[in-house]
Amino acid sequence: MNIDEISLQIIKHLLDGRKSFREIGKDLSITTNTVRGRVKKLTKSGVLEIVGLIDPERIDNHFLVIVGVRLKTMRLVDKGEEFSKLKDVISVAVVTGRFDLILTVLLNNKLGLHEFYAQEVSKIEDVMWTETFVVYKNCSGKMPYNL
Repeated sequence: MNIDEISLQIIKHLLDGRKSFREIGKDLSITTNTVRGRVKKLTKSGVLEIVGLIDPERIDNHFLVIVGVRLKTMRLVDKGEEFSKLKDVISVAVVTGRFDLILTVLLNNKLGLHEFYAQEVSKIEDVMWTETFVVYKNCSGKMPYNL
């Protein structure tokens, strides 16, 4: 899908998830129906997803970890998709460097680090090793809540 400047501006306006299509249209000098139609097209094509975001540091008993994963296989995208389906995994990236995948995981007191590895990561075959980074200060902002 080709994303033009108007669609990019609509997406930027949607960073404020409470902003109405009417307000966006007024700011961009286009009709409300144009905004609505473009948002529908962007979401249907998978370019845009509108979600509520949380700051994990402001929710008691929640913590963020980054997990580097080294695999025994070169089927990196397939394995990345498997990892993305695990409970509490927010994002998975196929990367270069010493890891094959980087996971962002939001945990809490019900499913802690040990449980995440024992109950979730253990389901995935061909994991050679992992390295876990506990985030003690998240400087980049908010993320979807999936617990």
